[in-house]
Amino acid sequence: MPALRIIAVAFVLALSGLGAAESLAADISRQQLQRMFDQMQREAHWDLKQPLPWGYYFFNATRESLDKAAPILVTMGYRIVGVEKVPLKSTSDPEKWRLHVERVEVHTVDSLEVRNHDLNAFARTNGIALYDGMDVGPANVSP
Repeated sequence: MPALRIIAVAFVLALSGLGAAESLAADISRQQLQRMFDQMQREAHWDLKQPLPWGYYFFNATRESLDKAAPILVTMGYRIVGVEKVPLKSTSDPEKWRLHVERVEVHTVDSLEVRNHDLNAFARTNGIALYDGMDVGPANVSP
């Protein structure tokens, strides 16, 4: 992720014991989304009425479900940023994989709340243990 990229939302959840049997959801409240939008307006000064690159994150104990979901997300208009193994913090931590997708679009609090709901449902339907939330950056990031 480029150094200039500002992460608007970072929800770190304990991912121990992830399995494909039951999907967890990042519990992102409307109030949290409103605070995120207020903060972006106040600190980043982005024009939120213009398309911005929104990143969305999925986690699973194995890579297979993420690899199967990736082409489906592509057909839904997302760009695959990557599927990668998450570095372990401790040797006793279970293995975790992350799928990062991105889509350039305009969001409001309402539309992002719907998107999070839809991606939670997508994770459940596709045997992915966790949809973990999103981040956003400026439209034109230079290296």
